[in-house]
Amino acid sequence: MLTVLGFAMIATFLVLIMMKKMSPIAALVLIPALFCVAVGQGAQLGDYVIEGVGKLAPTAAMLMFAIVYFGVMIDVGLFDPIVRGILRFCKADPVRIVVGTAVLAAIVSLDGDGSTTFMITVSAMYPLYKRLGMSLVVMTGVAATANGVMNTLPWGGPTARAATALKLDAGDVFVPMIPALGTGLLFVFVLAYVLGRRERKRIGYLTLDEVLVPETGTVLVATGTGGGRSGAGGAVDLTKKSAGGSGDAPGAVSGSGSSSGSGSGSDEDEGFQGLDPNRATLRPGLYWFNAGLTVALLAAMILELMPIPVLFLIGAALALTVNYPKMAEQKARIAAHADNVLNVSGMVFAAAVFTGVLTGTGMVKHMADWLVGAIPDGMGPHMGLVTGVLSIPLTYFMSNDGFYFGVVPVLAEAGAAHGVSPLEIARASLVGQALHMSSPLVPAVYVLVGMAKVEFGDHTRFTVKWAALTSLVVLAAGILFGII
Repeated sequence: MLTVLGFAMIATFLVLIMMKKMSPIAALVLIPALFCVAVGQGAQLGDYVIEGVGKLAPTAAMLMFAIVYFGVMIDVGLFDPIVRGILRFCKADPVRIVVGTAVLAAIVSLDGDGSTTFMITVSAMYPLYKRLGMSLVVMTGVAATANGVMNTLPWGGPTARAATALKLDAGDVFVPMIPALGTGLLFVFVLAYVLGRRERKRIGYLTLDEVLVPETGTVLVATGTGGGRSGAGGAVDLTKKSAGGSGDAPGAVSGSGSSSGSGSGSDEDEGFQGLDPNRATLRPGLYWFNAGLTVALLAAMILELMPIPVLFLIGAALALTVNYPKMAEQKARIAAHADNVLNVSGMVFAAAVFTGVLTGTGMVKHMADWLVGAIPDGMGPHMGLVTGVLSIPLTYFMSNDGFYFGVVPVLAEAGAAHGVSPLEIARASLVGQALHMSSPLVPAVYVLVGMAKVEFGDHTRFTVKWAALTSLVVLAAGILFGII
């Protein structure tokens, strides 16, 4: 009964948000509350929610101060060189822009934190997507999938969890998986190329006559040919109007996140401010201080010198104090990023209701037991393959903690009975991470869609199929290379 209700609760949530019948926050709170009552445990709802909030509170705190910290770093111009480099590579070609999104997300993912990756990637790429009329869900989908593959780094979380759960060395788990994960990342780049080609076909091929370079303030001007851009072949001044195409791309976002609008709305101008070479918040004289502070912060995270929320709290306080010593300036910077902070932290605490009920009622355990029990005895010698396949849906519907500490040990025990090494099980359990990063249970994904002004349902509908395919490519590569 709990198994059926668990799957029904998750399915109801996904259907409602993908059909835009409810907002994610409302769905994350109300649906589990109703199902908690349905299983006859309504009296314990408060305990489950408080327990869930307690577990996710450090994550919410980390995201709040991380948004403030990296928001300040963007304000002061720390990432402007990255933006300039990406602009020079991408020019105004949709193919280069989408591939550049994947490359940038993969590089920034080396710090092991999804929220950081998404904040930097969206800040750098959003203006280009918005001004060229490209689909924003292409950006979020590619960034999330690239980050998902890179999330398997030993300091990223899943590998450490798998190693801990099975009492293995993280290096022994991760290093042999590098060829398979590299294949998966290469597939993401190929996918980005294909999606970029589709965007180029929709809006036309553009070449830059001049590239916007923050030091000089050069105007971004493009010529368009072919495709869905009216007046193809004429000059399009992208600093004055949005270059909207005719028709929506697959998964194109409507409303405030629309990629198909025309005219010069305030939302367009606001979205482009990240590249303003004359913005008042720039602090060029403190560039190396900010760069050193960021490197020190990321190094402390990797070395686990202090809890990540504490590191970001201290980092945000230092960044604000040094860059904006006046109280009014500090308040202005905090207020500038308050929307993102509130949206993301609110979503995390709402997700605490969902995970609290899912875990507290025993639904997660019953769902996992049912799936493990459904494995035919004849599949015993192939438990590596079974684990890899199961990791794709399970890491989407469950938290990493629930999967790696609750399900993987059971799969490893079943595999051991048939001579399958725990190392093989641990490696196979990493396969689903490409899809996991778009799970509604991952707080970082709300940073991604929030900053990109994309509806979570739109992102889910567009991304799930490509992320699942990427996970299958990693699994196939692991089998081909004899890793799994």
